[in-house]
Amino acid sequence: MKCTTIKYTNHAIEYMAKRGIVEEEAEKVIREGMVIEEYVNDKPFPSKLILSFIDKRPIHLVLAYDEETATCFVITAYEPNLEKFEIDFKTRKKKP
Repeated sequence: MKCTTIKYTNHAIEYMAKRGIVEEEAEKVIREGMVIEEYVNDKPFPSKLILSFIDKRPIHLVLAYDEETATCFVITAYEPNLEKFEIDFKTRKKKP
């Protein structure tokens, strides 16, 4: 997916600041990351969960994509934890 424009939601801006993730890191995740989940029914645009590593730190980013304008919307970004994800940070743990 090629983003001609990247926009950040207010939620993303607030929580990225709290989590110590800067825009340059988020944009690296968008460019180099691996899509690990797709949410095709999300509105107003389908979104994806993307994983990348920044200096060995795993980062998940939720990105919505408007195909018509090639605009990417960063919904949130966070460091996944091992309570919810397997050691590969790609696979969600099964609920007991």
